[in-house]
Amino acid sequence: MTPAEAKTLLAEADLICPAEQVAAAVDRLAAEIAARLADVQPLVLTVMGGAVVFAGQLLPKLVFPLDCDYLHVTRYGDTTQGSGLTWVAEPRLPVKDRRVLVLDDILDEGITLAAVKARLLDRGAADCLVAVLADKDLGRPKPIHPDFVGLQLPNRYVFGYGMDVKGAWRNLPAIYAVKGL
Repeated sequence: MTPAEAKTLLAEADLICPAEQVAAAVDRLAAEIAARLADVQPLVLTVMGGAVVFAGQLLPKLVFPLDCDYLHVTRYGDTTQGSGLTWVAEPRLPVKDRRVLVLDDILDEGITLAAVKARLLDRGAADCLVAVLADKDLGRPKPIHPDFVGLQLPNRYVFGYGMDVKGAWRNLPAIYAVKGL
């Protein structure tokens, strides 16, 4: 997508969650996570690359001891349709006997996050909790239920705050939906 195409797409998009609403959701999530994990020193794993913005805003609000690492697994690449699961990077810190908190930008179909959680538990994690900035309402059951949810989103193609559209606009402070999708 060219810069001009990206600008046109944003200009025509529908604002779903303004920046203030997203920031308030992150604040609420931080309080909920702290209430549950402040005494545990969890291992917090950020799912690259979509959760970078979310994690970057959330982690400074978690004022208790924790360890940080990341993992990178994808079903999408630069496409809008999910395909086979590809593990790009596993956590470098051991998960065995740890309470793990996985941070991701959005729970869409849930296939990727369910696979991440299963793999971490298979590797010996004592527990694996999941926090997502957004949960998309697909109108059907998903294979995983997050422990912490910031926002409920409609079943539309959304972007902003870590979520991209054809590689663009992860850097927006608000969440938008592509017009007509």
